[in-house]
Amino acid sequence: MNPLRTRSLQQKMKTALSNISTMAAAGAIVVASASGQTAATFGADNPFYAPSTLPFHAPPFDKIKDSDYQPAIEAGMAEQIKEVEAIADNPDAPTFENTIVALEKTGQLFNRVMAVFNGVTGANTDPELQDVQTAEAPKLAALQDAIFLNSKLFARIKAVYEKRASLNLDPESLRLVEWDYTEFIHNGAALSDADKAQLKKLNEEEATLSNDFIMKLLAATKAGAYSTTNQSDLAGLSDAQVAAAAQAAKERKQPGWVLPLQNTTQQPDLAGLENRATRKTIFDNSWNRAEHNDANDTRSTIARLAQERAEKTKLLGFPNFAAWNLTDQMAKTPEAALKFMDDLVPAATAKAASEAKEIQAMIDSQHGGFTLEPWDWEFYAEQVRKAKYDLDESQVKPYFELNNVLENGVFYAANQLYGLTFKERHDIPVYNPDVRVFEVSDADGKPLALWYCDYFKRDNKNGGAWMDSFVQQSKLLGTLPVVYNVANFTKPAPGEPALLSFDDVTTMFHEFGHALHGMFADTKYPSLSGTQVPRDFVEFPSQFNEHWASYPAVFNHYAKNYKTGEPMPAELVAKIQKARTFNQGYALTEILAAAELDMQWHTLPADAPLQNPDEFETEALTKTHLLISNVPPRYRSSYFMHIWGNGYAAGYYAYQWSEMLDDNAFQWFEDHGGLTRANGDRFRQMVLSRGNTEDLETMYERWLGAKPSIEPMLKFRGLTGSN
Repeated sequence: MNPLRTRSLQQKMKTALSNISTMAAAGAIVVASASGQTAATFGADNPFYAPSTLPFHAPPFDKIKDSDYQPAIEAGMAEQIKEVEAIADNPDAPTFENTIVALEKTGQLFNRVMAVFNGVTGANTDPELQDVQTAEAPKLAALQDAIFLNSKLFARIKAVYEKRASLNLDPESLRLVEWDYTEFIHNGAALSDADKAQLKKLNEEEATLSNDFIMKLLAATKAGAYSTTNQSDLAGLSDAQVAAAAQAAKERKQPGWVLPLQNTTQQPDLAGLENRATRKTIFDNSWNRAEHNDANDTRSTIARLAQERAEKTKLLGFPNFAAWNLTDQMAKTPEAALKFMDDLVPAATAKAASEAKEIQAMIDSQHGGFTLEPWDWEFYAEQVRKAKYDLDESQVKPYFELNNVLENGVFYAANQLYGLTFKERHDIPVYNPDVRVFEVSDADGKPLALWYCDYFKRDNKNGGAWMDSFVQQSKLLGTLPVVYNVANFTKPAPGEPALLSFDDVTTMFHEFGHALHGMFADTKYPSLSGTQVPRDFVEFPSQFNEHWASYPAVFNHYAKNYKTGEPMPAELVAKIQKARTFNQGYALTEILAAAELDMQWHTLPADAPLQNPDEFETEALTKTHLLISNVPPRYRSSYFMHIWGNGYAAGYYAYQWSEMLDDNAFQWFEDHGGLTRANGDRFRQMVLSRGNTEDLETMYERWLGAKPSIEPMLKFRGLTGSN
C-alpha cells in the first residue's frame, strides 16, 4: 500500500508570487532561475505556454526541457494571482458564477505545468529539477496563502455560502460552495490580520522543511544501497536477481553488485538471502538510512516539522495538527482514528506473536543458535511458508511476468467489470524510455482516458508506488483524464523478463484502482473530480481493486508461465490461496505501528518541546503496545515519506480505514455475484465516478446499503476464525 498524490483545491494552489516581474511587451515574464541567473522569458516557445495539442492534452515530453519548468511555474503564479484578484475586486455582487465557478477556472497554466513538474520530479528527477523544486517550495505556500487568506475573496465566498439555500443550485454545485467555504475556514481565512501574517510564516517554513526532508531522504536512500564485490554475499537470490544487482552496479559505475533500498523498513531481498550478515547489513542500511549525523540526516528536520505543525494548528484554533487535519475526513477526529487502530492492535499483535513462535521454532530446528531478529523474519517466514504450505516464491514468480499480469490481469479485470479496452500508444512522448502509454476506451468505444505506467526502480525516482494525473477530468474545462501509475519493481537485466512477486502483482492492481478512480471521474468541477477526496476514502477504490488480483476468474487468466504459456498448476494455485493469510499478523502490526507513530507525532500540543525523534519513537510505540523488537514499523519516523513529504500527515491510518471500507465492499460483491458488469457498473456509477460531489460517508453507505464494520477486514486478514 502506497501513497497517492492528489491535488485538492488546497494542494493545487501551493506555489508562489514573489520574485515575479511582469514585462509590458508581449505579456512575457522574466524570472530568476534556481541558480540565481536570469532565465529565459516565458513566451510562446515554452511548451507550457498553451494547452498541449496532443491527444487528451497529454504533456509534450519530447519538447519539454528542464529549463522550461521554472519560467512556466512562475508565469503560472503570476497569472493565477491576477485571476484571483480580479474575482476578489469584482464590483458586482458575489454570485455562484462570478465567484465560485470563476475560482474553479483560475490557474490553468499553473496547474498544467505543476502537474507535469510534480510527475517528473517524483519519478525522474535530476539536480536541475531539484534546484527548481527547492527554490519554489516556499513559494508554493505563498500562493496558497495569497488565495486562502485573501479577505476580499473570502468575503465573497462567504456571501455565496450564506445564501446558498436560496440559489437553487444542483447538488454538485451546492457541494462545491460548501466545500470551498469549509476549506477557506480550514486554512485560516477567518483569522485576524496579525494571525494571518504569522500563519504565512509558518506555512512557508513547513513547505521548506518538507522539501528539505524529501531531498535528504532521496539522497539517503540512494546512499543506503547495499553493495558488494563478493557474489557469495548474495547466496540465495535467483540468477535474475543477481543479474539485476549487477546491472544496478553498472548503472552506478560501481564494481560488483548493488541492491538498492526500497522505501519500506523491510527489504524484499531479505526473503531470499541466506547470509545472515548480509541480511543484517541490508536491514541496518534501511533502518538507519537517514540517521548518520550527516548532510542526509532527517531527524532535526522532522522534529521541527512536527513542532511547526502543532504551532500552526494552535493558531487555527485546534489542540493539535491531527485535530485540524481530520475535520474534513471520514474519521472526523483523531480520537476516532486512534480508537479504530487501537481496536485492531490486540488481534494483530497476537497473530504476530504466534507467527514469531513458528519462525523461532524453524530457527531452532536448524540449530541456528540465535533469537529471531527483524532481519531474519522474512527469510525464515518464507521457510515456514514453504514447510506449512509447500509454497516456494521462486516457483510462483515465473507465472507473474509483468506484461502478462498487466494485460491479462489488470486490464482483463477492468474489462470484465467495466467494459474497458486498452490500446498501447507509441506516438505519445514519455519522460523516460521505461514509460508506456495506453489509450483507454469505454464500453461504448468512446475515448475515456490516457494512462501511463512507469514500473521500474531508478535511483532518481522516489520510493514506493503512486498514482497521479497530468490532466484532470472536468466538464467545466472540457478535459478528459490523463493519469499515471508509478512503481519501483526491480528492473530485469537486458533481455530478461520482469518476474514479479505476488506482492508486486497486488501493487499493480492497487495503483490501477487509483487510476480507475481518476479515469471514471464524471464531474463538472475540477476541485471535486476523481481522486479529490479525503485521505481516508481515497485508498478505498485502490485497495478494493487489489481483491481482483486473487479472484479465481482473474487470477487464472493471467497466472501463466512466461516460457510455456501454461496456466499455473491447480495445486500451486491452491497453495497460494491457502497461504493468503500467512504472515498477516506481522503485516498488519508493522502498518499499525507506522500509523500510530504518525498519529503520535501529530497529536503533540503546540507547547510541547522539540522532540528527540529516537526517544519519541520508542515512547510512542511503547504507549501504543507496538514496541516489538522483531516487528519494526513499516516506516521509521526518519524516513516516513508519507507523513513528512507526501501529504499523509495524521493520515496514514487512512490505509486501514480504507481497508475496512474495501473489505466490506468486496464482501458485498461476493454476496451479489462477484465479477459482473452489473456490479461493476453500479459501483462505477454510485462511487467511482462521483469524486467528492457529496458526503463520502453518505455515498458509501448508500451504495453498500449498510454501515461498514471491521469484521470483514479481520476475516480477509485471517485474524478471525471465519476465513
